[in-house]
Amino acid sequence: MDWLTRMNSALAYVEDNLTGEIDHATLARIACCSSHNFYRTFSYVTNVSLAEYIRRRRLTLAALELQNTGTKVIDVALKFGYDSPVSFARAFQALHGVTPTAARAGGVTLKAYPRLSFHISIKGEKQMDYRIESKEAFQVFGIEGVFKTDESGPAPQKPSDLWDDCHANGAYEKLAAAAGSPPQAIINPELCGVHAVCSYKDTGVDSFPYMLCAFRGNGSKVDGFTVVDIPSHTWAIFPSERFAWGDIGTVIEGLYKRFFSEWLPTADYEQVGSLDFEIYGGDEDFGYIELWFAVRKK
Repeated sequence: MDWLTRMNSALAYVEDNLTGEIDHATLARIACCSSHNFYRTFSYVTNVSLAEYIRRRRLTLAALELQNTGTKVIDVALKFGYDSPVSFARAFQALHGVTPTAARAGGVTLKAYPRLSFHISIKGEKQMDYRIESKEAFQVFGIEGVFKTDESGPAPQKPSDLWDDCHANGAYEKLAAAAGSPPQAIINPELCGVHAVCSYKDTGVDSFPYMLCAFRGNGSKVDGFTVVDIPSHTWAIFPSERFAWGDIGTVIEGLYKRFFSEWLPTADYEQVGSLDFEIYGGDEDFGYIELWFAVRKK
């Protein structure tokens, strides 16, 4: 089953369950990837989170039901996953600009968000640089966080929060000092000492691990840090151009988006799980990043 078929089958499951529970494990099984990977693939390709898409689709269908049937507001609210008519009314008005009761009136303007589907679009955009490398098993160590796929739960709620915390409390500097010299066969020692790795172990169907990490090599001091074994893999590596550090978020998002929306759907490779690295380089003025994705030949 190819990438497009898997993604569209997962979206069909979401659509079929808008009035019920959308199970993370089932979604991951249909998509043949982790729920975290499906969530981020969806967001990078569509520019909207899966949770927001589901909310919009449910409220679109709720508006149609209110307009075309005599169903009570409280019953419509419960049907589309809201615990009370108050929470439903608040969400409904935020999206449509009117209350559920007012939506029944003739001539009222409502918003409709149609069902999405994945397809390949040939746009003729600029070239995309990448390289394929095979690397033997290695170790990384660092500061770990486990995050909910839907970014809920206690702070930090997303990887960027972990970066902010580590810069604020001095943990980043401690990890950089503990890095030592990384194995030259694995990574260019001229790059930064601290990088990041994502989805390197199973933390449950609705969560994923993310770590600020250093590559273990000569002189590395791992005491007090989490150590992770990375198996031998083939890696698809996507480098950025040099950028001003203030643009780092835009650059990373752009690389991920192009990987998921342009390269992966048409490549002769598929991902191995959701494992990937963010590899950083640069100087005080300009940054550089590579994204490494574990892949295998189809």
